[in-house]
Amino acid sequence: MTKKQENHQRACDRFIQHTARIDAILKRLQGACDDHFGHHPDHINWGDTGFVADIVKDLEDISDRVFKEGEYAF
Repeated sequence: MTKKQENHQRACDRFIQHTARIDAILKRLQGACDDHFGHHPDHINWGDTGFVADIVKDLEDISDRVFKEGEYAF
């Protein structure tokens, strides 16, 4: 195997590791969302709403980066 091929293989291996980590993070986030981020629906306040709004903003930014939308559109 050439050095270029070895480098490519290492990059692919790392890419797969990163995507597996993304899958794990998304599963944890989905579980937290399903559990209302640990808040009982009867006790949600504006602070909790702001917390979730910040998460939405961050996830929308990530989505825009992945799908080349918003400020990442070209």
